Amino acid sequence: MTILVAYDGSADARAAIEFAAKHLAAEPTVIVTVWEPLLVQLKKYPLAAGAIDPGTEDEARAQAELHAREGAELAVTAGLSDVTYRAVADNESIWKTIVDVADELDASVIVTGSRGLAGVRSVLLGSVSNHVLHHAHRPTLIVPPAKSRS
Repeated sequence: MTILVAYDGSADARAAIEFAAKHLAAEPTVIVTVWEPLLVQLKKYPLAAGAIDPGTEDEARAQAELHAREGAELAVTAGLSDVTYRAVADNESIWKTIVDVADELDASVIVTGSRGLAGVRSVLLGSVSNHVLHHAHRPTLIVPPAKSRS
């Protein structure tokens, strides 16, 4: 089986990797970072069409690759072994993409931080971790911020 860790570069995502390394049995681990292609952004935020720079899609893909690689390096440093990473384009929603990757891998558990980089948007639209928890058909571990854990 495989541990799937959703990673976006946030402090909560880092805490999720550290928690997984400390508390989960050694299994192959995949770090996934989801990025939004331009067409998905336009579909989600049509009023922002004029403000979205088409050149940002390549930048978004490259940034997602960097985040995923960084997450994999953190996972190895934290003690997880057999770590790979992926940057995956979001075709509908970030949470659904995470669930789809978990299904594809037949992951034994999905690990995510309780809050990511979405900030205010996640408060208004519902958090990615909450949607993953309610839509994944497999164990899901949501790790709270480090300062609130004992």
